[in-house]
Amino acid sequence: MPQHTETHRDEACLIVHGPDRPGIVAAVAALVTRNEGNIVTLDQYSSDPSGGDFFQRVVFSRPGLTVALPDIEADLGQTLDPMGLTWSLTDRSVPKRMAVMASTSDHCLLELLWRHRRGELPVTIPMVISNHTNVAADVRGFGIPFFHVPSSGPDKAAAEAEIVKLLDGNVDFVVLARYMQILSPDFLDAVGVPLINIHHSFLPAFIGAAPYRKAKERGVKLIGATAHYVTKDLDEGPIIEQDVARATHAYSAADLQARGAYVERAVLSRAVQWHAEDRVIRHGNQTIVF
Repeated sequence: MPQHTETHRDEACLIVHGPDRPGIVAAVAALVTRNEGNIVTLDQYSSDPSGGDFFQRVVFSRPGLTVALPDIEADLGQTLDPMGLTWSLTDRSVPKRMAVMASTSDHCLLELLWRHRRGELPVTIPMVISNHTNVAADVRGFGIPFFHVPSSGPDKAAAEAEIVKLLDGNVDFVVLARYMQILSPDFLDAVGVPLINIHHSFLPAFIGAAPYRKAKERGVKLIGATAHYVTKDLDEGPIIEQDVARATHAYSAADLQARGAYVERAVLSRAVQWHAEDRVIRHGNQTIVF
C-alpha cells in the first residue's frame, strides 16, 4: 500500500466553492475549530471579490477523524448550504481507487504503475483494462489485475458494456493512459466517475494519424502534452496540466516521439496526483488547481 495512508491518518480535505461573499473564510475556520480540528493548509481563490466565484481547499487534522466525520458533515451542511456553497469532505487516509485503461503504448501506463509502487500516488489500482494484450505481463508483474477487452469494428457497444461492468462500483476515477479508442457519450454516462486523458498537443497542433511525422515535416520548435478531464466533446474537456519541450531542426520524427513520450508521462502523472489529492476543482470548462 502507498505510504500516504499512514502519513495522512486523521487528516481531512475540505473543498468549498460557490458565489463569493464576505465571511466564507471565517465561517470555514470557525467550523474546523469548533469540531476540534487544526488547519494544516488553506488555499483559496476568488475570480472577483465583487460577485465572482470562490474556491477553497482546506486540509485539517482532527484526532479520531473517522468517528467525527458524520458530525462534521452535518455541521458543514448547516453552515455552508445556506451560503449557497458546494462542498465535499474526504478522509485523506483513504486512497482513491484508480482504474487505468491503455492500448499498445505503455509509457504512460508503466509510469503510473511505477509511481504507485513507490508510494508516490495516493491511490489503489484495482485493475488495468486494455484492448490489446502486449502490456499484460508488465501489469501483472506489478501485482495488479489485468483485463483484456478487445474493441474492433465500428460498433464498440459490446466492449464498452463489458468495461462498464468491470468498473461499476469498483473505482473512483479512470485514467486513459494512451487508450486509443473514442469513448461514446453513453459510456461516459454509464461509468459515472471522472476520466482523465493524456494526449500530445503541438504548437501548432497536429491531429489524426502520424502526428510526430507531421510535426517533423512542419519543423516544429515545441512539442507538448495536455492532461484533461474527458467530456462528450472529444479532447475539449477541462485542462488539468500541460507542459512543453524544445525541439530543433536536428530532431527526427522518432526523436520527437521519444521526447513527447517523456512529456506525456510527466504531465499525466502530475494530473493524476493532483486529482487524487483533491487539488483540482472543476468550474465549467476550466479547472482551479491548488
